[in-house]
Amino acid sequence: MSQNLLFTNDVATALGNLVKDAAPATIHVIADENTARLVVPRLGLPASADLITIPAGDDAKNLDTLASIWGHLVDNGATRRSLTVNVGGGMVTDIGGMAAATFKRGMRFINLPTTLLGAVDAAVGGKTGINFRGLKNEIGVFAPADAVIVSTRFFVTLPMHELLSGYAEMIKHALLTDGREYRRLIGTDVSLTDAAGLLPMLRDSVMIKKRIVDEDPCEKGVRRALNLGHTVGHALESFSHECRSPLPHGYAVAYGLLAEMIISHIELGFPSSALHEMGAFLKKTYTASSLGIPVQPLPAISCDDYDRLIDLMSHDKKNATSNDINFTLLEAPGRPVIDRTATPATIVAALDILRDMTS
Repeated sequence: MSQNLLFTNDVATALGNLVKDAAPATIHVIADENTARLVVPRLGLPASADLITIPAGDDAKNLDTLASIWGHLVDNGATRRSLTVNVGGGMVTDIGGMAAATFKRGMRFINLPTTLLGAVDAAVGGKTGINFRGLKNEIGVFAPADAVIVSTRFFVTLPMHELLSGYAEMIKHALLTDGREYRRLIGTDVSLTDAAGLLPMLRDSVMIKKRIVDEDPCEKGVRRALNLGHTVGHALESFSHECRSPLPHGYAVAYGLLAEMIISHIELGFPSSALHEMGAFLKKTYTASSLGIPVQPLPAISCDDYDRLIDLMSHDKKNATSNDINFTLLEAPGRPVIDRTATPATIVAALDILRDMTS
């Protein structure tokens, strides 16, 4: 189930070689409205390649969009020997991989992430899915892409909040290794790092994830460590959509990381020094005033919202039951502890501290 990862900024050549080797019956390119216009024409694909354009934004990662992709594949002669190329951010690779994995019980696909978040997270590891009833990635399957082309070529036009969304996942990976890598990342000013300089950092981060996924491809054990920050993060993200003030996924993960580091401190004695370093980094880098980024750093939550946030956490896919909210916690950087639970009182305390540290 190990994925073929290609780290290169010569994207057209890499993709051309992959398509040639695959010798597909037909080629179908799935892209959102932005990448269809800005990226797909630069890939050098054959004129016969069929373009499937879907709406941009995470709100479009739903059953209706998935059904429209299936319908397009049917109408344009796709078979199990066809190939899809998913071009875009995590939304596109998630839903495109889901469409390919389920169409005629599975067709081949290549992921070409065009955002840092997509490259470091969604495109790698074989998770596909859609949102359902307001819950993140509620429906999905494990299905690895035939190949993933990891490039920073398309990052130069990304707004800073998009880069920071991906950078949060890189910090998560670093926390799973050791304190040195974690401190290196929070000590780096990503706004001053160009695309070429980012590629080796991205490769290091992706390879951390690949090693974990190769050991546990279907998330039966150690791979659950990659859920660090996501139990609280997904709840914050879903809540922000309910409030019509959407929080970018990576921002939600960043604040989820801090919240779960707080829970780790309460439950496992995670070092307070690393906890405060993370809080200072987030306050400096992810706030609305930082770097001129016009994004609210955290939903305007109050004590009255805690029950709803805990309810959203109770629906998390990692939970064995809705009464036992599952977390990946940390004893220290590089020492994750999977399948931990926390009481509502502990979660409330962590949310209180999170609000204090980021206000």
